[in-house]
Parts: sequence; structure tokens; C-alpha cells
Amino acid sequence: MVPQLEDLGDVHGKTVLVRTDFNVPMSGPDDARVIADDFRIRAALPTISWLTDRGAKVICASHLGRPNGKVNIKYSMVPIQNRLSEIAPGVVLLENLRFSSGEESNDPAFVAHLINGVDLYVNDAFGAAHRSHASIVGPPKSLPSAAGRLLQHEVEVLGEMRNNPKRPFVAVLGGAKVSDKIGVIDALSKVVDSFVIGGGMCFTFLAAKSFPIGDSLCEPDQISFCKKLLDSDLKIYLPEDIVGVDKDGNFATFGVRLPNGAKGLDIGPGSAAAFADIIMGARSVFWNGPMGMFEDVRFAAGTRTVAQAMSETKAFTVVGGGDSAAALAQFGFEKDVDHVSTGGGASLEFLELGDLPGLSALRGAPNVN
Repeated sequence: MVPQLEDLGDVHGKTVLVRTDFNVPMSGPDDARVIADDFRIRAALPTISWLTDRGAKVICASHLGRPNGKVNIKYSMVPIQNRLSEIAPGVVLLENLRFSSGEESNDPAFVAHLINGVDLYVNDAFGAAHRSHASIVGPPKSLPSAAGRLLQHEVEVLGEMRNNPKRPFVAVLGGAKVSDKIGVIDALSKVVDSFVIGGGMCFTFLAAKSFPIGDSLCEPDQISFCKKLLDSDLKIYLPEDIVGVDKDGNFATFGVRLPNGAKGLDIGPGSAAAFADIIMGARSVFWNGPMGMFEDVRFAAGTRTVAQAMSETKAFTVVGGGDSAAALAQFGFEKDVDHVSTGGGASLEFLELGDLPGLSALRGAPNVN
């Protein structure tokens, strides 16, 4: 358990540093960026409102993009400050934390700068809680601290799925690389009833079964890992057909034996239907990673079918942020799943380890017995 807002005591008149995750999608030229989606800003409002309604002065802090420790107008927080001022008047937002190299290096001097004049600390940035950065793990060492409502909810939902899922529990994994998912596959293999594997990573599994995969994405150094999984008692569902392009670049549908020069870019219609049936028959489903290159309409059908099944199943559904959440939004299903995590990498790491550096730091705060 991590300390909650109520564990801060009376916040009236106190200055509270709230680590938020305002790493929102932006568009437009570097010197005139606009917010493409303010979901992450609005998601922080329950925590901000709880504090301000009780008389606290709130200072928010967040990163945006990867400016690599240098000031870069492309990653300025000014547009976000403007939006925050509209929905939470009076709340201050610091400039991009990552404009200082001290953020990612967890420099004690940068931590001291952040908490100067601050009485309390709240972490509401689940999407960054797997990073041992200054603003995540530094303040709880000296300030009374708590989890914000968003962080608290993420931990409760993912903790329940990890430790006490309704069964059958199905994990649907996609995305490009097996190597990105080794830890979570290993951890989930102890609790899930079956895996559904799509996306670019499925070709490494198919190669492990000695199927020819043409020029499809493959990680040769992960084939032995995939073979080991396939030879275990785990129930693993792989695609039975593939959509992609042939050696001449023309759209084509294949079985699981791709000819030389062909490239798989989505699961095929038969696989999509089979995967949807598995999701519909589950009682808990965790989905992370698209089934194909859904940004291209020619290769979006597999991901769309899975997203629709996630929206229609009676199972408890959790989507692990990142590209999967983007796909849900693109297809209009984001409001039809039980929980969309605000942290792709953080949700995977939490399911893998059951803890995160940011959570551990909160449990070590001076207000925690």
C-alpha cells in the first residue's frame, strides 16, 4: 500500500508539489505547438481539486518529450500551462523538468531545487513512476508524501489483475519486439490462462516454429526464448493468417508460411476473428501492443477487431497504455473498456515486478509509519 492524499493531514495553507504526467501529444511548428489531446491534463484534476478545495497551493511539475537536458522551445510547457489555467485556475506549472539534466540523473541538487519552499509532495504520474528520476524518487526522502488519485487507481486496478484476476485470464500482446515483453511474459506466465500473440513480435514466434516469414520483422536472438515458451505448458495462440505485402510491394493475404520477399504487417481476418472469440470468452483481459501497423488503413483491421472485442466482451478489460490506447482512441472504443492505463511501460513493469521506484519511494516518506 502507498500513502494516500488523506495521509497528508491538514493541507490548508500548505504548498504542494504534484508530479503530474502532462507528456501529452502535441502538433504544429516548434514555436507554436498546440495540444492534440488533453486527456492526461484532465486526468490530474481529481487530485488537484482535492488539494485546492482544501486550501492548498498546488505547483505541478511534469516532463514533455525528450529534450535531453537542454532547453528546447519544441518541448516548452507553455501551451500546457495555458490549458491548465483554463481548467484549474491558480495552479502553477513548472517548466519542463527534463530541461535540466538533473531530472533524469536524479541529481540531489535538482531535487533540492524542486522542493525549495514546498511543504508536501504528491505523485500522480503513474506513466513516469517506473523511472528513478529526481522528481519521482527525490521528494519523498524529505517531504510528507502521497499518491494522487490517478496513481492510486492505477495501482489498485493493476494490482488486482496481477494478484487476483477473474478467470479465464487472457493476455493479448502485440507490438514490434519480443525483447520488449520478455519480463512481462515471464511474469504473466505465472498468472494468465493463455497468451494471444500478434503484431510484429508474432513472427519471431512463427520462426521458432520453423515457419518461413519472408522479410517480416524478426529477432533471431529471441527465437530460443519463444521456442521455450511454445514447448511449455502455456496456452499460446498465434496467428493462422497474415496480411502484408508481397515481394513487389502489393497488398496480399498469406497463411503462416510467407514467401521470400513478402512482409507481414497485420494479422489476417481469420486470426482476428479467432482472437476476438478468445477475448469474448475470457473474464479478464490485459491488452498491450497493436496487432499490426494500424496507422496504415490497409493494415488496421486486426487491431480494430481486437479493440472492438475488448469493447464488447463482458470480461474485465485493461489496456496497457501506449499504442494500444492510441488504437482504442482511433477506433472510438476508449470509453468502452474498464481501464486504460496512463502508462504503457509503467503498466508492464508493474505487472512484471509488482512494484515501481515511484511507489517504493512513497512508502519510504517521513509520514509513513
